[in-house]
Amino acid sequence: MRQTLYLKDDDYRLSFLYGSYLTLTNLTQREWNRIAQMRLSPLYVSVHATEPEIRIRLLKNPRAGQILEHLRWFQQHELQIHAQVVVCPGINDGEHLERSLLNLAKFHQGDIPAVASVAVVPVGLTRFRPVEDELVPVTPAKAREVIAQVQSLQSKFQHQLGSTFAWLADEWFLIGGQDLPPESHYEDYPQIGNGVGSIRQFLKEFQSAAKQLPVGVSPARRFTWVVGNAVEQAFQPILQRLNQVEGLEVEMVALNSQYWGQEITVTGLLTGQDLLQALSGKDLGQGILLPSLMLKHDDSRFLDDMRLEDLSQQLNAPILTVNGIDQLIETCTN
Repeated sequence: MRQTLYLKDDDYRLSFLYGSYLTLTNLTQREWNRIAQMRLSPLYVSVHATEPEIRIRLLKNPRAGQILEHLRWFQQHELQIHAQVVVCPGINDGEHLERSLLNLAKFHQGDIPAVASVAVVPVGLTRFRPVEDELVPVTPAKAREVIAQVQSLQSKFQHQLGSTFAWLADEWFLIGGQDLPPESHYEDYPQIGNGVGSIRQFLKEFQSAAKQLPVGVSPARRFTWVVGNAVEQAFQPILQRLNQVEGLEVEMVALNSQYWGQEITVTGLLTGQDLLQALSGKDLGQGILLPSLMLKHDDSRFLDDMRLEDLSQQLNAPILTVNGIDQLIETCTN
């Protein structure tokens, strides 16, 4: 893999600067003092469970049981966190998930609520884990169960807090085969970096940008658009609209990751090896439309350390990286 992926960061500075999630289990008193002194807020915290014994079980760290004390510290210092709960079936779901969300909601009060928002995310498993690992994947039935449970709580939070407060990641709806909530549901997208509302926002941006699409293009061209199979159905309206442009043909190739051993894969987790295996020997047209989020920021390497230029050479096809809707349309039409 890419060398940096072998480093596990649980650093409050990176959390403040880049929105990466930390557990709060490794902070010294000096670091707590520094957070308070410099008003480093908001931080992004992996809560997973508010019951001490369950959080200790999940994080395999005895200090993990202090989470409610830590939340009270943020409240006392008028600092904020955005929380996430990664649901692991059979461990922190069901009544434990409800208890966690209700406990977190108690910290959403006042002018500066200590817990500004919560993202509820399904656990994502790869083939790279111990045989004795107790984690199991989220099934479609479990996804629908969690959606119903959290949506019921969302109604209570709207009434009591004036906010949805706890949001379901888009993956729940994709796994469960249910429609995504409307754009109005996501308020100011407080958990967009956690995949909460990102598909709905992408579709909205395309709907607006599509007004600038030309009637036709010349000369005619054909592209292969690679995405994770998690968004295959959600992105059909985009694909259909692009193919209405005369002279433009876009073929979507929706992949799961053989590298990670996943049946359902979000786009950003696809590796160079996944693309090489799926696209070798195929007619890829004028080039491959590649979402830039598959690559390291400001670099050309995939998660498996394969370089973009090496993949292009092996596939004997140009690869056109696209960052967002505007660049997707620009690349297709110009």
